[in-house]
Amino acid sequence: METKKISRLSVTEKALELIWELEKKHGDLMFYQAGGCCEGTQPQCFEKGGYFPRMNDAMIGTINSHEFWIDRDLFEYWQYSHFTLDILEGFGPGGFSLETPLGKTFKVHYRLFTPEELGNLEDVRRSE
Repeated sequence: METKKISRLSVTEKALELIWELEKKHGDLMFYQAGGCCEGTQPQCFEKGGYFPRMNDAMIGTINSHEFWIDRDLFEYWQYSHFTLDILEGFGPGGFSLETPLGKTFKVHYRLFTPEELGNLEDVRRSE
């Protein structure tokens, strides 16, 4: 019997409601979390194909079938952590993300995986 793999990514109900709203307006979406600069480490939401991950960036999972990508260097630092996508009221440091005009900002909460979880994580897909 195969053990179910541990997901690296989850989403709060509030964030999921906003994603459904964005889907209705924009269609297929994607998320990208960069490692710094002007957007900080805030996850950004784009129309699918609106951003192209760099070589070796990590896709850690999907939310409603929308890929969630992380900068390759940031992933090396956070690879031992579970990501929970949430939403905050107000504007974040970015401004390019699709939720910005709605006065909201995506945010990630992190927690370290347990040793048991680390041995059974879902695979990560790397961009080429």
